[in-house]
Amino acid sequence: MMSEAESSHEESPSTCSERSADAPLVWAILCGRAGDNGQILALACALGWNVEVKRLAYHRNGRLLDVWRGTTLAGIDQKKSSPLGAPWPDVIISASMQNEPVCRWIIKESGGRTKYVHLGKPWAKMASFDLVITVPEYKWIADRPNILRNICSLHEVNPVKLAEKAECWAPEVAHLPKPHVSLLVGGYAGPYAFDRVDAERLGREASELVRGQGGALLVTTSARTSRAVVETLVASLDVPFTLHEWNSEADENPYIGFLGLADSIIVTSDSTSMLAEACATQKPVYMFDLAGPRVGQPKAPIWRRLNKNRMQAFLYRNVLLRIAPKKIKRDISRVHAELIGAGRAVWLGEAFPDELPGPLDEMPRAIARVRALVGDGIFSQRKSAR
Repeated sequence: MMSEAESSHEESPSTCSERSADAPLVWAILCGRAGDNGQILALACALGWNVEVKRLAYHRNGRLLDVWRGTTLAGIDQKKSSPLGAPWPDVIISASMQNEPVCRWIIKESGGRTKYVHLGKPWAKMASFDLVITVPEYKWIADRPNILRNICSLHEVNPVKLAEKAECWAPEVAHLPKPHVSLLVGGYAGPYAFDRVDAERLGREASELVRGQGGALLVTTSARTSRAVVETLVASLDVPFTLHEWNSEADENPYIGFLGLADSIIVTSDSTSMLAEACATQKPVYMFDLAGPRVGQPKAPIWRRLNKNRMQAFLYRNVLLRIAPKKIKRDISRVHAELIGAGRAVWLGEAFPDELPGPLDEMPRAIARVRALVGDGIFSQRKSAR
């Protein structure tokens, strides 16, 4: 789902809640994308129930079978995957096409008792899911009783976590002038090329914002940020800054800490999950438009815009989004429009309203819908059985 942000770490189930024999059991079935996994774990932990994290290892060609598998474990390497067996969970929370056949298998083995919550884009028929929590970028999803639409992706950002992480990372940026502007940098994604031209423009526009405030940039990259983008961005910045390059092998990630320390935030427009986490801080959020310069801004010479990434992005926007099957279409611009309409964000270069909008927290709605699936009766049934 989105989820493209590589910011979220996978939590241990022990960090969610204390186990209770009376509470429902949730399986958080992780997929291959860190952004999706962050959302899965955030919802699972927020429920306050018993949580078990399930990690699946797929055979080399397992993904090729996703479209054809119905209800089976055929695609996974069971020896390398978390065990899947009784006692069966009351709820499974997952995402991605790859996990859907496994989730259907779990439901079948449980005798239909397990409820299936899917995050993001569903691939099977809607009747396969008890609840789908989705966002505006999947505009082809019709309104149904089992659909919950949010403006943003789910996340685990909250005031307590922001304060804790900010305190941890404050000494690392104490030498930089305030106010601090956090810059969250993504990478190539579908309709967005994100090449050296974009990186140069981002550095120039971010520097302009910071110069006007007299502060510094706190820059974090994602696992999708190319070396060329990092090098060009750094060369384009002419204000004080600190840079943390994130990758899957890094020991520490200042992402949440930088969000907590920031007075305002710049986010590249390619990632719905980074936008959701930035907006959760209730601070001014500026979106950097990777689709091109805003009206009135100069464009780079055409020879600098001729490269593989830009050709791929052009084909995605003008071919895939127009003629491809609806289930593979994804329009992030709808998320941008929703955030701007709600007063949560503006484009970089535009003035942010003087009055900050209220909190953007859609987790309570998601929790209420999941709890309604299970119902209160299960608690009393288990207590009486003890």
